[in-house]
Amino acid sequence: MDNAKKFIEEGNFGGKGSEVHKATVTGDTVGDPFKDTSGPSLNILIKLMSMVAIVMAGLTVAWSLF
Repeated sequence: MDNAKKFIEEGNFGGKGSEVHKATVTGDTVGDPFKDTSGPSLNILIKLMSMVAIVMAGLTVAWSLF
């Protein structure tokens, strides 16, 4: 949202002071806390998914040899 806000502040879609600019400022304000809180959670989820995939790959190879 920050990039969208900067793009609009350059004069696109009505520039500063327009309704679109107000919406992007609101989106940026709301989006920053979500980004800060979801980042660490997603990091843990990605690590967990990769470990499960590695274990499952090992089990698949081990059981396919029988």
